[in-house]
Amino acid sequence: MSELRLRPDALSWREVDGELVAIDTLTSTYLGANPTGLLLWEALAAGATRDDLASRLVETYGIDRERAEADVDRFLEALRTRGLLAA
Repeated sequence: MSELRLRPDALSWREVDGELVAIDTLTSTYLGANPTGLLLWEALAAGATRDDLASRLVETYGIDRERAEADVDRFLEALRTRGLLAA
């Protein structure tokens, strides 16, 4: 399975009170995510596979694998739509 990463250029982000605050400086777009989104975002910043991301959700939140995979797919699709994943 291929490794996924956030686009390395023009993304500035940090954790604030357990949530994600990010700016896409190419589009001047503000992005925010809850603690679950922050967990996935941090993994993608370092590089992770879809399976890695789903495993993190299962381990952290105790949800079943099928739900974790569906949640990861929705998150990744939102990032792809906004052009935030590296090609």
